[in-house]
Amino acid sequence: MEEFLQNSGFLIVTMVQQSLLAMSLYYPLMAGQLSLASPGFYALGGYTAAIIGTHEFFTPLRESIGWLAFPLEWLVAGVLSAILALIVGIPALRLRGIYLALATIAFVEILRVLCLNLTITGGAIGIFDVPQLFESRWSYIWIFGPLLVMMLFFSYRLEKSRTGRAFQAIREDELAADSMGINPTRYKVLAFVIGAVLAGIVGAMSAPFLNTWNARQGTFDASIAYLAYVLIGGSRSIWGPLLGGAMLSALPEVLRPLKDSRLIINGLVLVFASIYMPKGIAGVISRLKRSLTWKSRKNGGEA
Repeated sequence: MEEFLQNSGFLIVTMVQQSLLAMSLYYPLMAGQLSLASPGFYALGGYTAAIIGTHEFFTPLRESIGWLAFPLEWLVAGVLSAILALIVGIPALRLRGIYLALATIAFVEILRVLCLNLTITGGAIGIFDVPQLFESRWSYIWIFGPLLVMMLFFSYRLEKSRTGRAFQAIREDELAADSMGINPTRYKVLAFVIGAVLAGIVGAMSAPFLNTWNARQGTFDASIAYLAYVLIGGSRSIWGPLLGGAMLSALPEVLRPLKDSRLIINGLVLVFASIYMPKGIAGVISRLKRSLTWKSRKNGGEA
């Protein structure tokens, strides 16, 4: 067991981490917004943790509170992400569809360029020797795992709440939702902020996990990867981001024995899933469940 954790622990934690980042994209999609800003907030959270963990200005604070510095980093990252999400979201979320996607991609690129040129972020080199919470990479499952469980519970409660129903109404028909007294801008900004806070906290947890942080952590490529997680997993179910993030982040490792061919197969899997599973993996599972339930009721009726 110990050997398995040493060999596969990093991959398992990464699967949970990527599932959380996919969920950060899921909340704006709940309100019908194609936002690709999550990598920007993820990078912001990581830089927040890396700066607090390594800058000499924060050394007395870290020494005085010990391991509590890590929850403090998560809190600060979440607050900064929420503030920036409000600043960016209020004007940007007046856009729709591809225009919103382009605006959020621009936000990610602007943040990346700033981080490449600021001294406090380490420039192009980044920040190294970020203090670690655990000695073993596998042990980080004890922070990423509970966060995933909390977010699944939060998502379930959100979907059943008045706010969740407002998100769904806006996603289905924004004009109809507006005519029913729902403020689309308010709820779209709220969904955007929830996703941003989650991405920022995951970033703050990831900096100690990776032990380094640089501008490559928040790029356009990451935006596309997170979107693929949600679409392949299923954008209409809280389980979609979890399934998509875990499976797609593990797929390159599973195909590693194929060497360079694994990239081709990885692409073919994405194309196949997009064509034959339009509602994602979660949609396929839901359809199979309904089919089995119908057959069970039919057999019971015949008996």
